[in-house]
Parts: sequence; structure tokens; C-alpha cells
Amino acid sequence: MCPLVADHDAEVDEEEPGLTPVGAGHVLVKPLTLAIDVGGTGLKASVLDATGAMVADRVRVPTKYPLPPDGPDGMVPTLVKLVKPLPEADRVSVGFPGMVRGGKILSAPHFVTESGPGSKVDHQLEKAWSRFDLAGALADGLGKPTKVANDADVQGAAVVKGQGLEFVITLGTGFGTAAFLDRCLLPHLEIAHQPFRKGETYNDQLGERARKDIGDERWNTRVRKAIDQLDAMLFFDHLFIGGGNARRVKRDDLGDVLERTTVVDNSAGILGGIRLWEGDHLGL
Repeated sequence: MCPLVADHDAEVDEEEPGLTPVGAGHVLVKPLTLAIDVGGTGLKASVLDATGAMVADRVRVPTKYPLPPDGPDGMVPTLVKLVKPLPEADRVSVGFPGMVRGGKILSAPHFVTESGPGSKVDHQLEKAWSRFDLAGALADGLGKPTKVANDADVQGAAVVKGQGLEFVITLGTGFGTAAFLDRCLLPHLEIAHQPFRKGETYNDQLGERARKDIGDERWNTRVRKAIDQLDAMLFFDHLFIGGGNARRVKRDDLGDVLERTTVVDNSAGILGGIRLWEGDHLGL
């Protein structure tokens, strides 16, 4: 057994059509999971039944900065308010863009900044987020058992097939990664913040801010270089590309890696929430 994690006024999201609510004839299969996807530009949530069917419209609010973990304008009360319109669930899963261990936040690169990714780091926010027990705080705020994991790990859990070394990259506000061996989640590595090229990290070169600055063509060239470099390091059997910018990846630019690559819908960030509670079944 490979455990994945440790315990402890919203608008309908019309950005991503990957998930649609079930019809009136669908018989709900319990337990119901409140799945929350924390992103650098948006906070999203929905409720899924045990089959993965979405039982209500997904809700979303923009991510506002600065964003401390708690307090009147913090992430925890924001998420509690966000999910109020949703049906009551039995448990909660959260995908978070940073290093998470035992439900506690070890790094929160987006949320320690004054006005979002790329802006100045606020050392008070850095201190507030360091080892913050997000799983425990949300369990208290929502009154439900809660699990929190890195968002790329959660997305990967939704899509891997259990065949060899499967690697996941997420392209969105930032750059995320996850690795699975025979469906077992490997220890999370913050590859995003390691040197990539020209003195900058993967996150610096491949995040949304960089894409907007250089345009899709040059950004795609960087994506291909990153994939080649990571393949040389890992020799992955299959690559999954997810996140909000996955749709911008030019498949023809992937070359020989294409036949080992699947581009997945960003809804995996929600669907993976069920997998956090199915570690025994999946070998996670």
C-alpha cells in the first residue's frame, strides 16, 4: 500500500466544460466527496458521488491577493463560503499548489506573494503559511473529514493507468509535477522551483506569466525542452499533460514523445479528489 496523503457568494464555473452535472435519473452512490481545486487564479469546487459523477454545478471564485491561510479574508473562510451552495458531502479533498505533507503546507509559492505570482514575497505571509495545518483548519470549518495533497498529485491520481512510471505535468498559473510507479505515488519533488534554463526555474519559464510575455509559440518550445529534460532524468513510460494551459500545447511540437503522451482535461483536478480516499484500492 502506498498512502497518498495524511488526514486530518460563488459563481458557476463555465471556463472548463470537462464535467457536467448528472441528470435527474442518476442514482447517487455514496460517499459524496467535496472536491476543492486551489489554483493561483481561481478556487473551484464541486461534489462528486462515488462513481465520479458531479452532482451539482461546479462553483468558482477568482483567487484574490494577498491571501493568508486564515483570518477574515483568508483562504479557509473563502473556501468555506465558496462551497456553501453545494450539496452536503461526507468528506473533503483538496488539491493545493505547493508542498504538502500530513495535511500541512510546507510551501505555498503563489500565496506568500503580495499580489500574486511574480510579485514580491511577503515574509509575514511566508511565516503564516509555513506548516499551516490546512487539512485540520478546513475539517474544523466544514465539519467534515478532510485530506489535502499537492494539486499535481491529485490530478495525476485521476488519470494514471498503473502501467510503469507515469509522469504528470500541470501547466497553469505555475508548473506542477507528479510521478507514479505502477500507480503508487512517489515522494513529491518540487521540480517547479529547480533551475531549468537561463538562470530561471521551470515555474519562471513555463508559468502563465511567462506564456503571456513570450507568446504561445516560444512557450511551446520551452515546454518541449522541459519535457525532453525531464524524460532524460526519469525515462517515463507515459506522460500526462494537464492544467488550464494544457489545451495550448501543440502536439506536433512533442516529436518522439508524442506517442507516449496524453493531454488530459483540467477537470482531473476535481476528479482526483475521490482518489485521495481510495488509496488502498489504487495502490496509492
